[in-house]
Amino acid sequence: MENDNNFQFKHSLGQNFLTDTNLLKAIVSDAKLKDSDNVLEIGAGAGALTSQICLSTKGKVVSVEIDKSLKSTLENLKFENLSLKFDDILKVDPNQLKQWFGGEPFKVVANLPYYISTPILFYLLENGFPIESITIMLQLEVAQRLSAKSGTKNYGALTVLLNLVSDVTLTRKVSKQMFTPTPKVDSAVVFIDIHKNFASLSANLIKFIKSCFLMRRKTLCNNLIKELNLSREECEALLKSCNLNLNVRAENLETTDFLNLFEQLKNTKILA
Repeated sequence: MENDNNFQFKHSLGQNFLTDTNLLKAIVSDAKLKDSDNVLEIGAGAGALTSQICLSTKGKVVSVEIDKSLKSTLENLKFENLSLKFDDILKVDPNQLKQWFGGEPFKVVANLPYYISTPILFYLLENGFPIESITIMLQLEVAQRLSAKSGTKNYGALTVLLNLVSDVTLTRKVSKQMFTPTPKVDSAVVFIDIHKNFASLSANLIKFIKSCFLMRRKTLCNNLIKELNLSREECEALLKSCNLNLNVRAENLETTDFLNLFEQLKNTKILA
């Protein structure tokens, strides 16, 4: 990528930029932006995707970029609906983020660095944001995990949490050759359509589901005994109350099974 400002890509920030206009337009198309949509972009980079977002909606576009050395580049973007924020999204107070959009609903579009994609998804799901959808570029392996089916190796805690609040679709695979600098792995775009009645995921529910997948080779019961300090008798009684095999592993459960288990835990006051 040519850079008039002699910009140095920062490996520590996982910076890999897209410049292909057709691909950028395709990502925005995957986000299903309407003319009046508000959009939160996480990771503006050099502004190529930012520009396509701003051209696709008259709503407010708030673009958050952690790298302040990109400020002069991004401030060259002249869009009336664009607001630039130079900050670490994970350190932004949730109430402040809501105020950026005046409490109105918004969609999220992001080309996320691989190392931070999961923490950002948890941040978006935990804090009661009025999010309508999330369209993200991820490492292909992570993208496949988000849309995995139960009983497969990619099925995990984040898969279950997303299944509880959204419909997830892997919309396109993207070759590593499309990025500058070229990463070691291919990527994919995922569209997460948030359910209209979603508010936020409780901390206890997130803790519980993470506990279920603590050690994938262990049975569900062994994981819960270790993480939630259950006795063997308590755990087996819990599984029986939900009509589950005592040797079942978390990866073989459906979303409704996790909800049933969680409700039983709350009813027995093991997990308030």
